[in-house]
Amino acid sequence: MEPLNERDLIYDWNTHDGAWKPDKRIEFDDETLRDGLQSPSVTDPSIDDKIRVLHYMHQLGIQSANIGLPGAGPRARADVLRLAHEIADNKLPIYPNCAARTVEADILPIAETSQKVGMAIEAATFIGSSPIRQYAEEWNIDFLLRTVARAITFAVKHELPVMFVTEDTIRSHPDDIRALYTTAVNYGAKRVVCCDTVGHATPRGVQALIRFVSEVVHAIDPAVKIDWHGHKDRSLSMTNTLAAIEAGADRVHGTMLGIGERVGNTPLDLVLVNCKLLGWIDNDLTALKNYADLVSQVCAVPIPVNYPVLGRDAFRTGTGVHAAAIAKAKKKGQDWLADRVYSGVPAGWVGRKQEIDIGHMSGESNVIFWLNEHGYEPKRPWVEAIFSKAKTINRNLTDAEILAIIKSQNDLNQNN
Repeated sequence: MEPLNERDLIYDWNTHDGAWKPDKRIEFDDETLRDGLQSPSVTDPSIDDKIRVLHYMHQLGIQSANIGLPGAGPRARADVLRLAHEIADNKLPIYPNCAARTVEADILPIAETSQKVGMAIEAATFIGSSPIRQYAEEWNIDFLLRTVARAITFAVKHELPVMFVTEDTIRSHPDDIRALYTTAVNYGAKRVVCCDTVGHATPRGVQALIRFVSEVVHAIDPAVKIDWHGHKDRSLSMTNTLAAIEAGADRVHGTMLGIGERVGNTPLDLVLVNCKLLGWIDNDLTALKNYADLVSQVCAVPIPVNYPVLGRDAFRTGTGVHAAAIAKAKKKGQDWLADRVYSGVPAGWVGRKQEIDIGHMSGESNVIFWLNEHGYEPKRPWVEAIFSKAKTINRNLTDAEILAIIKSQNDLNQNN
């Protein structure tokens, strides 16, 4: 019998009504080193660790990175300069950008860094736009328009490409959005960013906003790019980002492990995995786990055990029925089959593998699989002893405990 492939064995209801694919390359902006560090719980990594982060972005095929807000102070400015040099000196295909309020004092350090390194750095100039923010700040739309025009004029004068960002776009009035983006593009912004700053958006709202902004800016300049930036306060950031791509966003933002202010930004790691599963990108993601582990370590952010794809338990089971299916699939000699029979994400894509534990919900197939995977012959006394022990405890056995049982069985046989 001819071996079957994935398409033969998985019916994909996600494409039942037709598979959609973007008609352009999806771009990703990694904001781990800027927005991610706004989390009140993270540690700001050393510059050496930030450089390691930058190289992981390159390995994963991420096209752009926010490398900081140099206007925040001497340390931020020094780190931005060092990261920009790292990109330029190593010819990394990463397009850097820096955050800046729409004030000259924030934009000037970006221009100075760009000149020192001899490389274009996109100025991500941001300002609040929602009525609630305007009321709290005692701003009005005329003040905002004057501020935007002045800031972008200053940036363009210093030969900086401009990414214009409205904070809280998803809760802003259409008239204000139209006025702000029209002003930004007319004064030289080549990219605009729609933001869900407080995690308010739903997928329907995202698509309505992206389409509205597209109409506004493309009526002035069809070459202007549109970005999406989301937060996960309502746990909708992932679906919102996919919705933004479907609505026509050119680039989407996120951070590794979703670190960021309050409960965090869109997790870029999961965006990459989902885009690959949908067939929208073909990036090699085998370095993703190492990148996540690095960020977890240097930012002092533990990865929850049940975090999708990257958590300790993502490809791990102690359940008998699940383990039996994986073991049977593996016996057929097709690794992809074992990697998909009980998993929606292929573990091999992200440098991981399926793991079978032994515990109170296991069957003997778990024990046999574990022994084979660890280079032991599944001798009947060992299988029975391990299985018997597993049924007496309320958790999975550790490797050390299993090895101790094997040793005790060997000692018992020698004494007999």
